[in-house]
Amino acid sequence: MIMRYLKRTKDYMLTYIRLDQLEIIWYFDSDFTGCQDSRRSTSCYIYLLVGGAISWKSTNQTLTASSTIAAEFVACYEVSNHGIWLRNFITGLHILNGVEKPLKLYCDNNSAAIYSNNNRSSSKSKHIEIKFLVMKERVQSGQFP
Repeated sequence: MIMRYLKRTKDYMLTYIRLDQLEIIWYFDSDFTGCQDSRRSTSCYIYLLVGGAISWKSTNQTLTASSTIAAEFVACYEVSNHGIWLRNFITGLHILNGVEKPLKLYCDNNSAAIYSNNNRSSSKSKHIEIKFLVMKERVQSGQFP
């Protein structure tokens, strides 16, 4: 089965386009309690540079989230760690200029985005683990717009 797939897709390739502005763009998402066995959520992401994929992954989260916003924050935190590493790696190659600016990220959870930009905490957000508030600090420090 795998060999048939490889044979059938051998001419497929990733394509990249020439752009004046180089920026790493990333999309991420998570489901809430998607794993039937553990009830852990699934995080997935894709990073794009010059219109083509440079990194992608889908994996079960390392803890069980208690809400949709918590699942999105877990995904955002775990994915942002990879994004910072990826940007530093590309910058360290010294073959591309202009990748140093903040990473542009897209998620489909307005609550997570609003909370990341908000300076106040609330009793409704106490269930989110402290380490995931690192993402809030990253947004506020300008690492992510």
